[in-house]
Amino acid sequence: MPTETVADQVTRYLDHLTVERGAATNTVNSYRRDLGRYEQYLVARSIGGLDEVTTDDVREFLVELRRGDSDAGLAPLADSSIARTLVSVRGFHKFAAAEGVVAADVAHEVRPPRPARRLPKSLPIDEVLAILESAGTDEHPRGLRDRALLELLYSCGARITEAISLDIDDFDTDARAVRLRGKGGKERVVPVGGPAIAAIEAYLVRGRPALVRRAEPALFLNARGGRLSRQSAWQVLVDAARRAGLDKAVSPHTLRHSFATHLLDGGADVRVVQELLGHASVTTTQVYTLVTVNTMREVYATAHPRAR
Repeated sequence: MPTETVADQVTRYLDHLTVERGAATNTVNSYRRDLGRYEQYLVARSIGGLDEVTTDDVREFLVELRRGDSDAGLAPLADSSIARTLVSVRGFHKFAAAEGVVAADVAHEVRPPRPARRLPKSLPIDEVLAILESAGTDEHPRGLRDRALLELLYSCGARITEAISLDIDDFDTDARAVRLRGKGGKERVVPVGGPAIAAIEAYLVRGRPALVRRAEPALFLNARGGRLSRQSAWQVLVDAARRAGLDKAVSPHTLRHSFATHLLDGGADVRVVQELLGHASVTTTQVYTLVTVNTMREVYATAHPRAR
């Protein structure tokens, strides 16, 4: 019996997915594309059968996927696409080992590349102020609530879930601070700036009494008198950004990122920012320092006469 080629083995695996596993047509087609590229890679390396493939060959395949092949007209793949392709390749090798085609599954220990660290998106100070000014008016209880909510988010860098989980007793006017409950139930007390204090006090005096319907401890209330939901709080920010004329996507976390970035730009110590944000590790906070370094590079590149 002639030795099976990689193409033969790929065909057998796809038949297995279709007939025995009952995989959907789109799934099989996706595997066919991924394994077709893998087959091309092996042929280019003069590898005739799976018994010749090593773990290093599989790892090098991932490197090639990220690099792309302009001669073959193959564009570089994103990390998510590389991870999906690896799933196909690992399934293929696992099947071959189970069928006795090869002695061992050489792809078993190969892991997808770590996704590139995405820098948090922050807004310039003038855009943050424009959002806050557009949050609401003093003429309506919900306008007072919306302004208080967004002022608080930016003033203390709270997560959206931390803000909507606040009760009235968590806000201390005299101490100009708020008690936030972070991940894992860990509490921290964070200072609140003057504009946020004024906005929250205005809401408590003129806004919240018009919204409350029953004994409800929540600081931020919805139109029915219950605790404001995460989705509604998110919409408050989206609407304010639209009224401010911003044409970029924003989220409550955008204000948190802006809070941290602006503190570091102003000279705050990274460990102080870590405590304010409620990060368990300073490593998480240090990603914001990359943002400020990138900002400095951009300013330098555009402003220095000998930058280029």
